[in-house]
Amino acid sequence: MKRIGKKYMLPPKEFAKRVLKYTVFSIGLLTFSLGIGILGYHYIGALNWIDSLYNASMILTGMGPVNELQTDSAKVFASIYAIFSGVIFLSTVAIFFAPFAHRLMHLLKIEELED
Repeated sequence: MKRIGKKYMLPPKEFAKRVLKYTVFSIGLLTFSLGIGILGYHYIGALNWIDSLYNASMILTGMGPVNELQTDSAKVFASIYAIFSGVIFLSTVAIFFAPFAHRLMHLLKIEELED
């Protein structure tokens, strides 16, 4: 490990492993969230599988709904899924970029603030 200030920085190979681990977790979280949306739009919103995938993908990425929903329960699901998706998408982006931000702080020698 390379010493920078009081902290040690991971070598490139270990850093790549960390990035891969965070990337796999982020993709898993997005896939799980997309699955919730697909199932909800299909079973609650009565959309076919392709339209369910399309609507869930659009909501999860913040683009907005595509098909108009007819029932109140479908609209409630879509509302809850939209709020959930906003939080999950932003959280996933933060998780994905965390190793890079951490490494950048080491490179810039940003250390913890002492009281």
